[in-house]
Amino acid sequence: MIKKADLAPPPAELPGEAVQARRFEKARSAQASAVLEDYVELIDDLLANGGEARPTDIARRLGVTHATAIKTITRLKREGLATSKLYRGVFLTPEGHGLADRVRARHRLVVDLLRAVGVPEQCAELDAEGIEHHVSDAALDAFARFLKGWGPLP
Repeated sequence: MIKKADLAPPPAELPGEAVQARRFEKARSAQASAVLEDYVELIDDLLANGGEARPTDIARRLGVTHATAIKTITRLKREGLATSKLYRGVFLTPEGHGLADRVRARHRLVVDLLRAVGVPEQCAELDAEGIEHHVSDAALDAFARFLKGWGPLP
């Protein structure tokens, strides 16, 4: 009888401590940025579609509590990405708009790559929500080069 251990590849060599620490730091940093990126992208979409981005709407659309949305909006303001007006909701600064544009373009590129390799559209959209925050600029450039030779997507 073949055991699972017989089929498993041998354990890989561990990278050096500094290399491994950099890898984990990159992942932690991407996770911290992902929240802000999701918020600015959503705020930008709400402003473009309805002219208003209220904390209540943001919380509902992101599936978080109102308190969580308020806390993150405060962080956006502290980072210079958003402003708010009493009884008027949240607005993006020029820096916030720029970040939303970059996140949206990154999302689109990841979706297009996933579609090009055969991932169904709905699945590609869902998967891109996580991948877009963790992919490097070098990988994005490679994705774009690959897609240029691929032609239009179905």
